[in-house]
Amino acid sequence: MKKIVTVTLLFLLALNNGLLAQPAGAQEFYELRVYHYKDSAQEGVIDRYLEKALIPALGRKKITRIGVFKALSNDTSAIKTLYLLVPFKSVAGALEIQSALLKDNAYLSAGKEYLEAGFKTPPYTRVESIWLKAFPFAPVAKASKLKSSPQGRVYELRSYESATEKIGVNKIHMFNEGGEVALFDRLGFDAAFYGQVLSGGVMPNLMYLTRFENRAERDAHWKAFGEDPEWKQLSAKPEYQDNVSHIDITFLRPTAYSAL
Repeated sequence: MKKIVTVTLLFLLALNNGLLAQPAGAQEFYELRVYHYKDSAQEGVIDRYLEKALIPALGRKKITRIGVFKALSNDTSAIKTLYLLVPFKSVAGALEIQSALLKDNAYLSAGKEYLEAGFKTPPYTRVESIWLKAFPFAPVAKASKLKSSPQGRVYELRSYESATEKIGVNKIHMFNEGGEVALFDRLGFDAAFYGQVLSGGVMPNLMYLTRFENRAERDAHWKAFGEDPEWKQLSAKPEYQDNVSHIDITFLRPTAYSAL
């Protein structure tokens, strides 16, 4: 019953936002799922479910660029987090795939430990689900260009909140038509995705994920960004003033089975 309710709520949410009426286009839709858990036992259940059940099942549906990341703060935090990023061609397609999973016997068997966990042994404390639409100037999620071992990398997930929906659209315009995405590309930022949040807990906001070989490289890239003449010119334009009210930054590391 809970699975059916989840799918139904997602359908109503998508319908409310007018997304089901949109044809599948070049811009992807993303589900960014955030698992909150408390210990290594729960972490193991989530990892096994994603690696052995969900990701293979999505692969059978031709969804392969799936990212799985863990917060660098997990070593010291009481409540730890794991992030799952799944790209879809459309929201309607996502709903169809979620329904199909319930009929996939290989998925149900491989994921039994997670899917049939009991009241006293839940695999997590809570799960968040954030839905995004890719930016027009960065329409699809991209695999990493990094060469180092995943364990040494630093990924940076940023969320930019705006005071109102209209102001949020202005910041998205700054990223796209304004040239901020192009500037990131020119400076060698290895971006996994950029997206406008369609459903989440801190709207209106946008989110994006950049990847670096290590923390020193991350710091060097941001220093170059802040000193770049093009950024100084762009950020000084009157039409782009005061379009971000709050920024959240989360440092992550990819799992060994992440495709991003």
